[in-house]
Amino acid sequence: MYTATGRPDVNSLLKQYSPLVRRLAHQMIAKLPANVEIDDLIQVGMIGLTDALSRFDIGQGVMFETFATQRIRGAMLDELRGSDWMSRGNRKHQRDIEGAVHRLEQKLGRTPQESEIAKEMGITLLEYQDLLNRVRGTQLIYLEDMGGADGDNDYLDRHVAADTGGDPLARLNDHRMRQALVDAIKNLPEREQYVMSMYYEEDMNLKEIAAVLGVTESRVCQLHSQSIARLRAKLRTW
Repeated sequence: MYTATGRPDVNSLLKQYSPLVRRLAHQMIAKLPANVEIDDLIQVGMIGLTDALSRFDIGQGVMFETFATQRIRGAMLDELRGSDWMSRGNRKHQRDIEGAVHRLEQKLGRTPQESEIAKEMGITLLEYQDLLNRVRGTQLIYLEDMGGADGDNDYLDRHVAADTGGDPLARLNDHRMRQALVDAIKNLPEREQYVMSMYYEEDMNLKEIAAVLGVTESRVCQLHSQSIARLRAKLRTW
C-alpha cells in the first residue's frame, strides 16, 4: 500500500496489520495476571508495529509479518518488564500468607481455615482479613517470578515470548502446569471455587459476585486473595 508519491501508506498498513497486534496481545495475556489490561498490551503493540514499519528493509530477505511480530512482541515484553503490579511490601505480605498456608497444609493434611492461617501468622483473624484486602490484585504470577536468580527475565522469555508450538517438551510442561492449576482449584473450599469461577470464567466483577454470594465486596476481595495464596502455595511445589 503506497501513497500517491510512491511512499508506503503507514496509516493503511497500520490498519492492515492491527489484527496481528491484537492476536499477539491475546496470546500473551493468556499467560499473564488478570490485572494486566489487554488494551494496554495492544496500545504498546501498535507502537511496536509503527516501529517495525519504519525499520523494515525488504532487502533483508525477511517477510514483513515475521519482522513485525518480533518488534511487536519485543515492545510488549519491554512494557511488562518495566512495570510492577504490586508494591514490594504487599508482595512480602502475600508470600507470608502463602508460607503459612503451605506449612499448615503439610502439618494438617488438609486445607486450613482462615482462623488457622491467622494463628499460624501470629495475628488476629481481623488483622489477617485486613491483610487479604491489602494484597488485593494479587495474581498467580509476580514480577519476581519473571526473573531468574541472576536477575534475567527468563519467565517472560520461556512462557510469553516463545512460541511453544514446535517444542513438544514445552507444550507438555504447559499442559502439566494447566492441569496442576485445574486440580488445585478443585481442592479450594467451595465458596472460593465459586469466586474463582465467577471472576475468571464468567467475567463477573466483585460487586456482582458479592450480590450472588450475599456478602460484601470486601469479603469477595478477601476470598479472592486467599484463593490465590492457596493456589500459589500448591503450584510452588509443582
